[in-house]
Amino acid sequence: MEVLFVLIPLSLGLVTFALWSFIWSVKNEQFEDLDRQGWSILFDDDSNGKAKEKEIKIEEKPPEEKY
Repeated sequence: MEVLFVLIPLSLGLVTFALWSFIWSVKNEQFEDLDRQGWSILFDDDSNGKAKEKEIKIEEKPPEEKY
């Protein structure tokens, strides 16, 4: 029964934080234009020249000889 004295304030604090973060995100327009990021990967524009394929070269080390 004593655990309820810890769990109830903890759960109320968690709910308060969740409500505050939701209200903050709505006020700062975090939920505006949710589809733009999803569509941007489909219509990627390479005209700026920054998106170039990078070749990764793996250098093989010779096996270490054990004496």
